[in-house]
Amino acid sequence: MQTIVQVADGALRATLIGCVAVLVACVTWQVSSRYLLDAPSTLTDEIGRFTLMWFALLAAAYVLGQRRHLAIDLFTGLQPGPLKRSIAVLLTVLIALFSLGLLAGGWLLATKTLATGQVTPTLRVPMGYVYMAVPVSALLMLIYCADILRSALGPEALGPNDHANTNDLDELVEGD
Repeated sequence: MQTIVQVADGALRATLIGCVAVLVACVTWQVSSRYLLDAPSTLTDEIGRFTLMWFALLAAAYVLGQRRHLAIDLFTGLQPGPLKRSIAVLLTVLIALFSLGLLAGGWLLATKTLATGQVTPTLRVPMGYVYMAVPVSALLMLIYCADILRSALGPEALGPNDHANTNDLDELVEGD
């Protein structure tokens, strides 16, 4: 499982960096062509829009895997270890169920759209490939949820903000 997560992390990092580069290039060209050439490019507008869709969904999966997703953990942080672990497992299962729904619905949307032959207006790319961002990101979220559950149910389970054990914290405090 750890190997799958490492491969997913590396692939997502490279893909997200590529998406940001494409977005920067598209926005730069769009602004330049609009204001300097007085002829806005419809091509870069569409590329930028679809790249942003893929970026947002893949980034959501990536930050879930890094355990850096938006979470309000004030309540769970105050709980004792076993209860904290139970809450983390419950929340991860809920995220996995949501991801399963995204996977099923996204796959249905993408395949139906591919079957109808709908294409984008400018690029003429099948819209199903654009919509495929939903099931791909959902599948990645499920992989990350499985890894989070594996570590949460393991002997040395840590929460997203519990990266150091108490001995390390004591050493940090005493060192000041």
